[in-house]
Amino acid sequence: MPPPPPHGPEPDWPIPTFHLRIEDLAHPGAKIFLDQVRPDVALRDAVVTVCSWLYTPGTVPRNVQCISLVLRPMPGVAHTFGSPTHKEIHFSLDHIRNSESRAKDEIVGVLTHEMVHCYQYNGLGKCPGGLIEGVADWVRLNAGFGPPHWKREAGDKWDAGYQTTAYFLEWIEGRYGEGSIRELNASMKDKEYDEHVFKDVTGRKVSKLWKLYKEHLEEKHGL
Repeated sequence: MPPPPPHGPEPDWPIPTFHLRIEDLAHPGAKIFLDQVRPDVALRDAVVTVCSWLYTPGTVPRNVQCISLVLRPMPGVAHTFGSPTHKEIHFSLDHIRNSESRAKDEIVGVLTHEMVHCYQYNGLGKCPGGLIEGVADWVRLNAGFGPPHWKREAGDKWDAGYQTTAYFLEWIEGRYGEGSIRELNASMKDKEYDEHVFKDVTGRKVSKLWKLYKEHLEEKHGL
């Protein structure tokens, strides 16, 4: 069972209308998807998870009115785009087929990641892509749907994205307190992104945080 979100009884989060389009019903990935999840429940749960980790009932954005999930044969995994009110998630049927051995967790994990992109702030479009993707995987990680191949790796860049940045954000949340990443996201709502947001939240520059994190990995995990 994944850990509960960091709140008590579930608040009344704003749930949009959901649409589903499957472009190839004969594709093996379509059958796997429909066998493993109820689309309406999976999408609603993803919205609740994202809202719970990134917002409070008083701060959650209420502009998203409709989310369309499109399942289709395509390379890659998934991507999300749209307007402030209408979002569209495209999810690869080929990826679902290739993930058959752990299909449900992968489906829910990908939907959670992509749902973050429907709701997160991006510093008026100036936030590094690596941080955008890192926040999405941080929510996925906290929801309990990180895939088995993910590893804590320092690497050269804090904003390498995806799980590299997700684990870095997890460390920040653990060291500087619950709500740190929620605060980081909120700081990118109405102004252009600047690295100083990390110092605003933690008291340290992101370069220093990355150095401390790499030292932590070396001490704790021998990386």
